[in-house]
Amino acid sequence: MSALQLVALVVCGVVTLVAIALFARVIRHFLSVFRLGAPDATRTDDKGTRTVTLLREFLGHTRMSRLPVVAVAHWFTMISFGVLFFTLVNAFGQLADPEFALPLIGHFFLYEWVTDVFAFGGFIGIVLLMAIRQKNHPRSAAGEGGRRSRFFGSNFWQAYYVELTILGVTICIGLLRALEWTLARKLGTGHDTALHFPLTGWIGNAFTGLSTDSVKNLIVVIAAIKILISFAWMITISLQPTMGVAWHRFLAFFNIFLKRHADGRTSLGELQPLMVKGEPVDFENIEELDEDAALGVGKVEDFTWKGLLDFSTCTECGRCQSQCPAWNTDKPLSPKMLIMTLRDHANAKAPWLLAAEADREGLGADAKALAEVPLIGETGYSITDPLAAYNPHGPDAVIDQDVLWSCTTCGACVEQCPVDIEHVDAIVDMRRYQNLIESAFPNELGGLFKNLENKGNPWGMAARARLDWAKDLPFPVKILGQDVDSADDVDYLFWVGCAGAYEDRAKKTTRAVAELLDQAGVSFAILGDGESCTGDSARRAGNEFLFQMLAQQNVETLNEVGATKIVVTCAHCFNTIKNEYPQLGGKYEVVHHTQLLNRLVREKKLVPVARPADSPGKSTLKNVASTAETVTYHDPCYLGRHNGVYAPPRELIGALPGVELKEMERTKEKSFCCGAGGARMWMEEKLGTRINTNRTEEAIATGAERIAIGCPFCRVMLSDGLTAAQSEGKAEEVEVVDVAQMLLAAVKRPGGEAAPEAEASEPTPDPEPAPV
Repeated sequence: MSALQLVALVVCGVVTLVAIALFARVIRHFLSVFRLGAPDATRTDDKGTRTVTLLREFLGHTRMSRLPVVAVAHWFTMISFGVLFFTLVNAFGQLADPEFALPLIGHFFLYEWVTDVFAFGGFIGIVLLMAIRQKNHPRSAAGEGGRRSRFFGSNFWQAYYVELTILGVTICIGLLRALEWTLARKLGTGHDTALHFPLTGWIGNAFTGLSTDSVKNLIVVIAAIKILISFAWMITISLQPTMGVAWHRFLAFFNIFLKRHADGRTSLGELQPLMVKGEPVDFENIEELDEDAALGVGKVEDFTWKGLLDFSTCTECGRCQSQCPAWNTDKPLSPKMLIMTLRDHANAKAPWLLAAEADREGLGADAKALAEVPLIGETGYSITDPLAAYNPHGPDAVIDQDVLWSCTTCGACVEQCPVDIEHVDAIVDMRRYQNLIESAFPNELGGLFKNLENKGNPWGMAARARLDWAKDLPFPVKILGQDVDSADDVDYLFWVGCAGAYEDRAKKTTRAVAELLDQAGVSFAILGDGESCTGDSARRAGNEFLFQMLAQQNVETLNEVGATKIVVTCAHCFNTIKNEYPQLGGKYEVVHHTQLLNRLVREKKLVPVARPADSPGKSTLKNVASTAETVTYHDPCYLGRHNGVYAPPRELIGALPGVELKEMERTKEKSFCCGAGGARMWMEEKLGTRINTNRTEEAIATGAERIAIGCPFCRVMLSDGLTAAQSEGKAEEVEVVDVAQMLLAAVKRPGGEAAPEAEASEPTPDPEPAPV
């Protein structure tokens, strides 16, 4: 054995042992930090399904597919990390013997093909990813300081280090394979063929002029460099537990396996119940709760262990940030920065939390001060310096309150995240603590809560006014308890919702749906003044007590009347009744009106025959039908992202004769929020630019004459945005309408009566059944 080999073995051996020791230590650290979190027993059920979900997301890269080029490049880079591990083992053998090959598989041609393919694939993949990072670098992006870059705020030195490590390792593997080919040729082993070196053999031609000993020495040197690069990386990440760009490659497997839904559904829709010590709070016996129980999250250790795992898994890719409506309208909320800050704060605070009471004084004044820094508060940040709103080490607060209250809970961050981080749950849990314990929430919410508690609706209007929308309809609207004894006597209970009953623009949707159901022969009844707000805004504002009061009252009412099938026009009501009322014992078949109407069109119970020219002009409170030759459709967040209802509204529009759908650039999963969710409907938008204006301008830019919606919240926000645009002389002929209004215009004759089935002049599109 030469001196070169001895030196290489000693140096590589020492570095490897240090790396393994540090890696083992940091794994213990991670486990200790995660154990600080509150228990959550809901994450380990149905292990078989969870394993299938993990394999599907890992091997299929299903969560990465929103950016196809990135997905392919990342897939090769990721798979090569595991597949090429054997080349690291082989490199240790080559330090002692340059001719070394792994027993049994070393010269098996399929193994060598896989090695060559993923060596090249990993190299090309990481070069592409490096180029994409530079292309999207903040220095060349729009916005203050390049904030429109999804990498704004990410740790660039960490990303560069990881990228260069992968690049260096793949280059070393390619060189080693080339040198192995050269050595095989010089020794005459017969392995220097395309069967064993399909992609790297040609590189070996560059070394054929060297002597055999020189080739062997070069193999030792390159093998040592590969080993040192690999274990220097392991040492670096072991000393940097907050290095998410590196750690996600290990933690993502666990985070995906332990996601909320075993079947892989995105962690949206229903919010998680308010938990104390791993158990849902029993609001009927709330007085039995310990006085010091944490309601929501007021300290980082109040998050569940899964929440702490979420924070550590963040890879800082910024996909959430690029889609966030708050961030894109110059507000301080960046989902990425929020998660990164919680991660850094949890790790900084961990020594204090893990130390025994008697040992804490020895940690120093800084550790004690950090332990007392409030999680949410005023940081004194400037709107032009949003990163100052995030301070994992204090001193005033970890996260500015403006960050917390800027969220619309639209779910774009969760939907985009490739490692299944649950941002919305974390934000709402922090809002719960601010609301229930600190009584610290925006002033406007005080009026909302008062109206909901006293009047059962956000506007504080009298319950008897809930029936005003039905005045002058050409048919009677049945009321449960008055005209109908039980919901079993009708096809559907029509949940009108607060906006549908009180808000003039939303009343048009309510009347249109009622007319269409009547024309289709679908019987329905309403609760009238027995209906109350579902509590969506209260819950997403963090007032869980108020939500429980409203929801329990509604569930009791619905169960008393025997409701089983419910149709709703509000996306927020749809989500709450469908996904959250089951938490309180209210399980119903809930459909959105676009789903039901689409089914009725397919069944030819409603036949669209009239063209836009037959129904000119905008809608009124009495004649709510309105259509036009061109329309763009805005996906409500709580119908689309939260519940996956994208096709029915579009199929309805596609069934309208003479109507062309013009899609906006941001649509379906990438749809931009209207700005009303997360109780933002009731709060002033004082920071940055208006979310609804941003979305309305995008809709107007399509040139469509109608902006179609499927939610009254969206209707209010986009109508306000359109009014602002029209005050400047823009889009004066455009109107915001519900899809139901357009369908109503199409099923009526010019004289106003419904078209009979026999006169259908247009075939219904696509015979496949629509989801309901």
